[in-house]
Amino acid sequence: MLNMYSEWRRQLPYLVHTNRELGLMLRGTKPLAYFSDFVGHEPDICIRYWRMFDRHVAEGRFIRRELIEACPGAPQLEYRMLFYTLPGSEWRVDAMLALLGESGAWSDDRERRFGELLGYESWQIDYWLTHGRSLADA
Repeated sequence: MLNMYSEWRRQLPYLVHTNRELGLMLRGTKPLAYFSDFVGHEPDICIRYWRMFDRHVAEGRFIRRELIEACPGAPQLEYRMLFYTLPGSEWRVDAMLALLGESGAWSDDRERRFGELLGYESWQIDYWLTHGRSLADA
């Protein structure tokens, strides 16, 4: 499955941000990185990646915001949402939380707003909406 995922990503005419967030943020081209996982069940690689971000938080390059909530229907589990932003882009966290909290089915409009908040360019989002999801589903 991982190889199929990598293959369809290579077919996109742009680089997907996944696993490139830190470098893109350090270059100033990505305003928001968003991670989520169950508390206590995070893969070690994710924890190490977040520590690399945290070094830049300590130096004032990034802003970190973390929310931990009980999982609906599974109160024994806690769900973490972890956000890193460039200074001045902190508003994106509230906008992302509002977007993720909207009721109803996920739509192309919501997918577009999600991509915009993460820093994808309009043409990249257009391509994803037209072609990318079908590649991912294949």
